[in-house]
Amino acid sequence: MSAKNRNSVVVGVDGSDTSKSAVRIAAELAGKRGLKLKIIHALDFAPYGFGSPYSDAAGAYEWVEESGKVILAEAHEQAFAVNPLIDIDTEFSVGSSSQWLVDLSADARVVVVGASGSGTASTALLGNTAINVTSHAHCPVLVVRGEAHKGGPVVIGVDGSPTSERAISVAFHEASLRNAPLVAVHVWSDLRSTVFEDPRAVALVPDGLEEGEYALLAESLAGWQERYPDVQVTRKVYTDDPRERLLEWSKKAQLLVVGSRGRGGFKGMLLGSTSNSLVGGAYCPVVVVRPALP
Repeated sequence: MSAKNRNSVVVGVDGSDTSKSAVRIAAELAGKRGLKLKIIHALDFAPYGFGSPYSDAAGAYEWVEESGKVILAEAHEQAFAVNPLIDIDTEFSVGSSSQWLVDLSADARVVVVGASGSGTASTALLGNTAINVTSHAHCPVLVVRGEAHKGGPVVIGVDGSPTSERAISVAFHEASLRNAPLVAVHVWSDLRSTVFEDPRAVALVPDGLEEGEYALLAESLAGWQERYPDVQVTRKVYTDDPRERLLEWSKKAQLLVVGSRGRGGFKGMLLGSTSNSLVGGAYCPVVVVRPALP
């Protein structure tokens, strides 16, 4: 399904404070983009060991079902308060929240999840869900964590791969919609910064590296800057440690955008491992962009 035919934002909730933030952000996204909002809650009994011969399975299901209805009703109320004009649908089901969100992502414009969770009657542990969904979804996934620093830039990690190209598209679109500047970050090596404290490692850095990498980064962004002339772009090139560089930028960004995997045409910046680190530790919301379907 093409992006233009994907007309919904999907958000998973579990009653935690993080998932409540996810609902508000999902409602804002749906309202600004003219999309429908689908709020889901999964009834996953596995964490509780329900279904054993020693448990009251019927009683457990009734309790969790009632709790789920309360969580969904509260989430609907929160979304309605953000924008009463959006089309809101709520649904709960028995099973894995991760797999359900991945299935729904096939028809969604974006999936929104909290970075951590476990709410009042939590049956969808969103901490685990965030990693699982960003690893398998069919559309971009917005992981709600930290603070969206107002007035801050949208920051994009660029490594020259096809997935990174898709992430650049998302980053420019978000920066334009938010009337925000865009900072494009490219890191030449996946090595930790401490490695380059050794003079022998420094000697391995090619002459003219910075100028060459800036040129490659500019080439990667050129077409997008023409499509979005309203977006002010700053290019940053570093020698090492993409995780730490992007984490540092997340302290002042309103949104961080990365590809879910791919070491591309530029040497370095393995975004697959970097994206998982950012989902677990960034100081602002993170959008993880998945590769194109085969």
